[in-house]
Amino acid sequence: MSTFDVSSGSAPGTGRRRRTAGPVTVDGVPTRRNTELLMLAFAVAIPVLAYANVGLAIDGSLPAGMLAYGLGMGALAAVAHLAVRRFAPYADPLLLPLATLLNGLGLVMIWRLDKAGKLLRNNFPAASNQLMWSGLGIAMFIGVVLLLKDHRILQRYTYISMVVALVLLAAPAFFPSRTEDFGAKIWIRFGSFSIQPGEFAKIILTVFFAGFLMVKKDALALASRKFMGLYLPRGRDLGPIIVVWLLSILILVFETDLGSSFLFFGLFVVMLYVATERTSWIVFGLLMSFGGAAVVATSEPHVKTRINAWLDPMAAFAPKPPPQSSEQIGQTLMSLGSGGTVGSGLGQGRSWLIQFAAKSDFILGSFGEELGLTGLMALFMVYGLIVQRGLRTALAARDPFGKLLAVGLSSAFALQVFVVAGGVTGLIPLTGMTMPFLAQGGSSVVANWALIAVLMKISDTARRPAAEPAAIPEPAGPDRYGPGPDRGAPDQSRGASS
Repeated sequence: MSTFDVSSGSAPGTGRRRRTAGPVTVDGVPTRRNTELLMLAFAVAIPVLAYANVGLAIDGSLPAGMLAYGLGMGALAAVAHLAVRRFAPYADPLLLPLATLLNGLGLVMIWRLDKAGKLLRNNFPAASNQLMWSGLGIAMFIGVVLLLKDHRILQRYTYISMVVALVLLAAPAFFPSRTEDFGAKIWIRFGSFSIQPGEFAKIILTVFFAGFLMVKKDALALASRKFMGLYLPRGRDLGPIIVVWLLSILILVFETDLGSSFLFFGLFVVMLYVATERTSWIVFGLLMSFGGAAVVATSEPHVKTRINAWLDPMAAFAPKPPPQSSEQIGQTLMSLGSGGTVGSGLGQGRSWLIQFAAKSDFILGSFGEELGLTGLMALFMVYGLIVQRGLRTALAARDPFGKLLAVGLSSAFALQVFVVAGGVTGLIPLTGMTMPFLAQGGSSVVANWALIAVLMKISDTARRPAAEPAAIPEPAGPDRYGPGPDRGAPDQSRGASS
């Protein structure tokens, strides 16, 4: 049986609820809300101290808004904690503090880049805008925790979620007010307000994939023949993966969004492997990915430009740079290199030269220069902990839909981090996706807070103690065990003889 056996109906944490003098426990394990509160205090304190560090490095004094920032972050975290304590008391205690820490550090770095005077647009600092979106994201988190009573309700909307996700993905390509951001059509703009529907589509598509694969997993697990050690899937079962592959190619062609194309197809292949336990699906998915990317790269100019910039990131600094070369990739690599092991210190780097660092994946270059390899690896460890807690939630989930949904949400989060980090470090071509919680982007921060909320609701259901079975009432009277072989009607012969 696989570790992620989606057909299993049992999970740990199904014991009885014990009444003790201390906190409420499940099989002796506390709900750990106090642990969450303590870690939230550290998650708020670390960005506040980083905020003070930046102010001292740039201005030589503590920032004027330091107290307001600390109180604001603390209030938002406290309200989110109270909502979890009341409506999801058995949820994972690490997810909320980890997300709060990343969100707070992202706000500090965006404010630091604002201080450099390079990101002000219409006299409205990016940090203030991001702080507002962070508040909306935590409000979304609280709303999901309050309104989503049981994650299994989402299973009813499997095919509705597919339609909604397709509409959201197609909207930037056909909407009259679409805008192009660094070559990719991923935003819809309404006046001064813009939204990136792909961020919400990744959650909705995960709901569809989980519901679809839960029903079809047995058919998709069947193999037709063995080839080079792999059991090949049946031809009739290739339909779903081909449809998702074509959808990814269409996104890549019409919206030139390399990141979303990779994310959605990779998400489906990972969930397909978890549901069926067939390694052949992974191999087949990789072959389709490389084949589709090779075809599009030779026919789509934007994708070809991204690949050329990846192959030669320093071409823009040549005496005669090639046309359409990008200097941001080279600047980011130089920022990472100049940061060394421990970094130049918060507020003391020069990564603000990357003009749009705060609102893209390039914000990792700023962290890498000022915190060094040590700080960057610490950030990746925080992301890894979020993914690990999500997969742990999948292991503990009692229903197959919850298992697949938790795996899908964790995989989507992990794939987005990999795509962004891989692009910044030169491992893969740049995609233009935003780093979850760190980079500026209202849609991204709101969608990722919703993702964390759904994971916490699944973990709450998984750890919540099962209700004790109702006691069967015993019948009154001396014959409570019912008539037996020696009991029943009175002995008529004895009465007659007397």
